[in-house]
Amino acid sequence: MHTKRASGTKGRQSPSRRHFLGSAAAALGASQFPAFNASATEIARDLARHPGSPADTAADEAFWGEVARAFTVDRTLVNLNNGGVSPSPSFVQDAMKRHLDYSNEAPTYTMWKILEPQREGVRARMARQWGVDTEEVAFTRNASEGLQICQFGYDLGPGDEVLTTTQDYGRMLTTFRQRERREGIVMRQIKVPVPAEDPAEVVRRFEEAITPKTRLILMCHMINLTGQILPVRDIVRMARRHDIPVIIDGAHAMAHFPFKLSDLECDNYSTSLHKWLFAPHGTGLLHVRREQIPEIWPLMAAPDRMDGDIRKYEEIGTHPAANYLAIGEALTFHQGIGGERKAERLIYLRDYWANRLLENDRVSLNTSQKPGFACGIANVHVEGLDTAALSNWLWNAHRIINVPIGHEECTGLRISPSVYTTLEEIDRFSEAMEWAIKHGLPEA
Repeated sequence: MHTKRASGTKGRQSPSRRHFLGSAAAALGASQFPAFNASATEIARDLARHPGSPADTAADEAFWGEVARAFTVDRTLVNLNNGGVSPSPSFVQDAMKRHLDYSNEAPTYTMWKILEPQREGVRARMARQWGVDTEEVAFTRNASEGLQICQFGYDLGPGDEVLTTTQDYGRMLTTFRQRERREGIVMRQIKVPVPAEDPAEVVRRFEEAITPKTRLILMCHMINLTGQILPVRDIVRMARRHDIPVIIDGAHAMAHFPFKLSDLECDNYSTSLHKWLFAPHGTGLLHVRREQIPEIWPLMAAPDRMDGDIRKYEEIGTHPAANYLAIGEALTFHQGIGGERKAERLIYLRDYWANRLLENDRVSLNTSQKPGFACGIANVHVEGLDTAALSNWLWNAHRIINVPIGHEECTGLRISPSVYTTLEEIDRFSEAMEWAIKHGLPEA
C-alpha cells in the first residue's frame, strides 16, 4: 500500500528555500571549517569539533558544504543514485592511488610483504567500529560476494527449503535459483508490507512460512527497492528458536544509519563499503560469528587448516592491497562526520523533497517517514506517470540520475541523495517532478 505524508514526520517539515544559503560557494567559504587538502585524520578531527546536535547539524548548510568539498563529483548533473555506488572522497582516492603506485614498484615484495599485512589494522578498526571481534571480519569485493559465500557456503540437499522475501535483491534470488536448478533445493518467498511499520507483523510472516524443511533464511537489513529497514534482531532471535541460520543482506545499511553488528545478534552480515562508507569501489565486508565460521564453506577453496579462520573467505588469488587499505581513510571520514549526524542529514534531505512532492495528491511514497523504518533512500510513485518514462525524462531532459523501480509491490523512482548533495540540487529534482506532474511527459 502506498502512503501519503506520515504522521511520524511532525516537526520535520521541509525547510523554506528562503533559508538556504543560496549558493554552495557561500557555504564552502566558511573559515571555521578545515581545508579539504588536509589528511583524512585532520578533516575528521575538525569536523568532530563542530558544535550542535545531529538534529541541529542536519540543516547546517555551511557544515555540509565543507563535507561536500571532500568529493570530486560532477556538478553538471544531479546524482540521486548513491544507493547504487557512491563516489569516494578525494583523499580516499589519493590513498588508494598512493598504495597502488607503491604496489607497482615490486609487487611480490611491496604489495605482498609490506602492504598486505597492513590490512589487519583496517580489519581491527572496522571490527571495533561495528562492535564485533576482529577475527569475525573478512573483506570482500561487495555485498553480493559476501552473501554468495553464505548462500553457497551452507550445506543443503534436495528438498531443503530456503526462505526469503519477494523484495530481496535480484542477484541473491538468482543465487538460490541456481541452487534450485543444480541441487534441487526449494526457495520459498513471502511478501512484506509496503511500507512495513509493524516489526511484529514482519516477524510473524517469516515465522508462519517456516516448515520442517526450512534450513536457511535470507533477509535484507535495508531493502534496496524502497529503503525499508527490517527488524533483523527480532527475526534472528525467532529463527534461532527454530535452529535456522539467517543470512543478512546489509548492502545499504552499514554507515548509512547507526547500529552495531553486535546488537543485531546475527550469524553473518554482508555489506558493500563503496556505498555509504564512501570506500573505494569494489570493497565489501563480511561478518561471520566465530562459532559459525567452520560451518560456512568459502566461495573459493581454502586449506583445511583455515576452517575456523575468517580469512578463508579472502582466499581469492591475487588481489590488490590498495583498495582495502584505503578503507581506513573512508572510515576516518565517517567517524569525523559522525554516524548520527550523517543519518540525520540523509533523513533531512529525504524529507526536504518528499514533503514538497507529497503536497500533490497524485504523489505517494513506498517508504515510511516514521523514525526507524527508513533513512536516506525513498521510493516515490506518481499516479498517472509511467515510472520508466519519468526516469528517462529526468535524465535526458534534466541530467538527474535516479533509479526506476518496476517491482509490482513498490513501483516508483528510488531517490538516494548523499552528504555531498546540495539543496539546490534537490530543488532541481523537485521542480522537474512538479513540472511533469502538472504537464505530463513530453512525447518521445
